Amino acid sequence: MQLKITDIKIKKRIRKDLGDLSPLMESLRDHGLMNPVVVNRKHELIAGHRRLGSARRLGWEYIEATVMDTAGELGMLELEVEENILRRDFSADELAEARNKLEKLRNPGFFKRLWLWIKQVFSNLGS
Repeated sequence: MQLKITDIKIKKRIRKDLGDLSPLMESLRDHGLMNPVVVNRKHELIAGHRRLGSARRLGWEYIEATVMDTAGELGMLELEVEENILRRDFSADELAEARNKLEKLRNPGFFKRLWLWIKQVFSNLGS
């Protein structure tokens, strides 16, 4: 569901420092919002404080949100903690592999470019 960003209320949070939002803002500009923020029925933020802050700084009026029922303050706190501790960052090896694959896809070698061009020429001949 789309919510007006100004309608989302931010109550007392565990995370005080949102950190540098520049990379997340760049991701939102380039790829959009991949994971909606989470609010309760009163539109109080449960999860996605950094995403919401980044969207605000980008000047978005609306943001995709998931509405969850919570059992009061305890339920909201449990969900906020769960959201932030159950993530697992890439290992150094996984991150290196991802960067390597991205580089190869962004900058294919000469023979790969040649092969892709040949495939496109034959595909166009068949059309």
